[in-house]
Amino acid sequence: MKLAAEVISTRPICKEEGRYIGWPSICRRKNGELIAVFSGDRDAHICPWGKTRMIRSRDNGTTWSNPVTINNTPLDDRDAGIIETSDGTLIVSWFTSLAFITCMGSDWLKKDVSNWDAWMRHIEKLTPEIKEEWLGNYISRSEDGGVTWSKPIKVKLSAPHGPIELSDGRLLYVGINLSSKDKKEAHVDISADGGLTWETVGTIPIPESEIEWYHEPHVVETFGGNLVALFRRQPGDGQDYMWQTESMDGGHTWSVPHATPIFGFPAHLLRLKNGWLLASYGLRRPPFGERACISRDGGVTWDYDQEFDLCHGFDGDLGYPASVELADGSIYTIYYQADQPGEKPCLMATHWRIV
Repeated sequence: MKLAAEVISTRPICKEEGRYIGWPSICRRKNGELIAVFSGDRDAHICPWGKTRMIRSRDNGTTWSNPVTINNTPLDDRDAGIIETSDGTLIVSWFTSLAFITCMGSDWLKKDVSNWDAWMRHIEKLTPEIKEEWLGNYISRSEDGGVTWSKPIKVKLSAPHGPIELSDGRLLYVGINLSSKDKKEAHVDISADGGLTWETVGTIPIPESEIEWYHEPHVVETFGGNLVALFRRQPGDGQDYMWQTESMDGGHTWSVPHATPIFGFPAHLLRLKNGWLLASYGLRRPPFGERACISRDGGVTWDYDQEFDLCHGFDGDLGYPASVELADGSIYTIYYQADQPGEKPCLMATHWRIV
């Protein structure tokens, strides 16, 4: 069966004038509301000012609220993920970074940043104690629909779109452990109390000689209860295909990762109502843009030869798409990229359907 993407609309849904937006996620709540989160109010791809920002839509993405800041640590807050659990709790994930210190003054940043004095003043305030306290991976919880949020809860793992909820109500997080006290590993953590506490239940068997190639996974549960995860894999030779691993026992043991035909990164995985799996991802080589493809057999194979072209971009600073399925079966995908040539990236959305 030949499939294609019918694009209904593509447009910016949040612009912060003169500022940079990156790395979003989206969830569709049980009441139909859409909530999108992202790292916003930034100078550039790397900077000290990143904040976790949120917008919401009550009309299937036709209109959106103004952005509000829901998290702002002293460090650079990046890669926001969001889910709503079955009891209505919202969980936002992110990680913090000090890369703005080592990258300060880099030639590739000079075109976007002029306020180096402000950077220096901020860096001078970051004592070793502040860095130790705030550098890491976090989640925050809201039990009132995103009006108020808990204090940040430190977790071991990092992944752009955060954890998922399993069919039994537990949360499962597939991510990279970048703790300074541990070697880099791909862990699987479970929470049975809505994200308050986490337990490591598995490790994905990636050869130690290759672990530096693996980044930014996301996972989905199939109708059959199996788990499928895709990794951004960058061996340094330009062969940036995503690699896949599966678990048949709830995340305790995993297959050795294997190559897929999907070129791009990183992936967001969504199980559609009909049981198909949808992978959304960015393409950071010409022709730049946002792409998606499906698996009709629970991740055994991917219909990459029928890849969906959702939006074209101008350069490689784009991607991290995340998708939700609306009540009518259409799909709403958000991502970051420039709306017009020469602009800084904003938050964009494509509303589309599979036909």
